[in-house]
Amino acid sequence: MEKIFELMILGGGPAGCGAAVYAARKRLDTILITPEFGGQSAVSETIYNWIGTPEIGGQTLADNLAAHAKYYEGDILKIVSGQKVIKLSKDPETGIFIATTENGHTYHAHAVLITTGSGRRKLEAINADVFEHKGITYCASCDGPLFSDMDVVVIGGGNAGFESAAQLLAYAKSVTLLHKSEQFRADEITVEKVLKNPHMKAIKSVEILRVDGEKFVSSLTYRDKTTNEEITLPTQGIFVEIGQTPNTEFAKDVVSLDSYHKIPVDPRTQKTAVQGVWAAGDCTDGLYHQNNIATGDAVKAIEDIYQELKAR
Repeated sequence: MEKIFELMILGGGPAGCGAAVYAARKRLDTILITPEFGGQSAVSETIYNWIGTPEIGGQTLADNLAAHAKYYEGDILKIVSGQKVIKLSKDPETGIFIATTENGHTYHAHAVLITTGSGRRKLEAINADVFEHKGITYCASCDGPLFSDMDVVVIGGGNAGFESAAQLLAYAKSVTLLHKSEQFRADEITVEKVLKNPHMKAIKSVEILRVDGEKFVSSLTYRDKTTNEEITLPTQGIFVEIGQTPNTEFAKDVVSLDSYHKIPVDPRTQKTAVQGVWAAGDCTDGLYHQNNIATGDAVKAIEDIYQELKAR
């Protein structure tokens, strides 16, 4: 007979590992299932905003998160790594949650905490894949200081794009924001505030064509969709903010997803609308997404999960 855990944590980023540590310390019988440890930041060269550590490499952070979770591995915490959950279901008779992994294994639990994060939408342009992490980055707060006194480009005209531009203006020599449409999607007050900076410029109605360089990025070429002119911008850094895709498809039969495929949660407890399911981190509809926030939200969820499980 399959063992039924008290809690199943899905995902091994900062939220999942933080939750595993807290669950183990509370002696909740827990299983953590993740394809890999570290989350999106694992690919960042240097992270400057992980609280308590002035700077840390992305892979080092991932290794530290894994080590902290594995410290508690044993009779109270089971870790299944290298496996992705492809389906989450719920037994209608028993109310038990069932996670099915890509190798066909199933795991059962009374409660679930989803911390599967999201993936950044990638820049589609010639050579974009070649220069990823060699000038093309997807995290201004992580990598911005690396581009001090340089001319950088932000791609994306939503709030995330303008907020990244605002952060970069503290370091960069200049920031040029490129947006594909005629209208920015960011809040007007945010656009107005950021564009007041003399080192900031924004260009609308562009199509990104190509990224060039040798070992690192040296230029970006775009097409002005109004004039059809191709223009090459010298730049040493390209920050891509064109949205994220939450890793939630596997859970759609159990929890409701919003129009962005994120999981709506109660920000006080991280509960979803489904009894027995909590979520934290980038897979949720939380307003802000950062490593520290994801970890805090996951810890908050564990506190609530503990109260609910032990109050039964």
